[in-house]
Amino acid sequence: MKLDNATQALGLLIGSQLFLLTFTIGVYVLSLWLFRRTRIGLLHPLLTSAAVIIVFLLATGISYEHYHQATTLIDFMLGPSVVALGYALYRQVEQLRANAVSIVTSVVVGSVVGIVSVIVILRLFGAEHAIEASLVPKSVTTPIAMSIAERSGGIGSLTAIVVVFTGIFGSIVGPFVLRKLKITSRIAKGLALGSAAHGVGTARAMEMGAVEGAVSGLAIGLMGLITALLVPVIERIL
Repeated sequence: MKLDNATQALGLLIGSQLFLLTFTIGVYVLSLWLFRRTRIGLLHPLLTSAAVIIVFLLATGISYEHYHQATTLIDFMLGPSVVALGYALYRQVEQLRANAVSIVTSVVVGSVVGIVSVIVILRLFGAEHAIEASLVPKSVTTPIAMSIAERSGGIGSLTAIVVVFTGIFGSIVGPFVLRKLKITSRIAKGLALGSAAHGVGTARAMEMGAVEGAVSGLAIGLMGLITALLVPVIERIL
């Protein structure tokens, strides 16, 4: 009886909101520490955290719905993080104004290249339209990408997965490519990471500097807007 009571109490503790929230944050912090120590791409904190949490939920039998409800505070904090990003933009507003034409031009070109390259490559391999529509908005932040994909006949869940992996890949490979190409412009670095790797790339850009982070954050919004406008046009042309 005592064993049953202890097991039940443990189950209640593990399923509690406080434990799940603390566990999630703790897993991410440890994953981030591990990634910074090893710098191994496959140990990116988003991948490691997701893997550990999935295994934990399967082992404990906790449903995703319950887990999501218990960790809604993390979703809520996305709002203040966006405000913080806006403050970073405000602090760099003079540089953004001075380079407005270059910024918009770069994002438009990046969007066109990203869309056309995906369509051409997938059609060469004979991919179905649903797959094509799902992968086209790969470089756009998740909510906008899913909306674009579903509107074009894509699969929202597939788009979400591709967007996450695109962000992780871009945040890891992007700085290396920029160094090899000897790109020193802080604005160019921010534009590249924000346009190609959206939120995850912006997090990496903010580690590089305030200007890079601000420009990258601006690139996320512009990339989403421009891609949403261009996707139907380019699909009709091609």
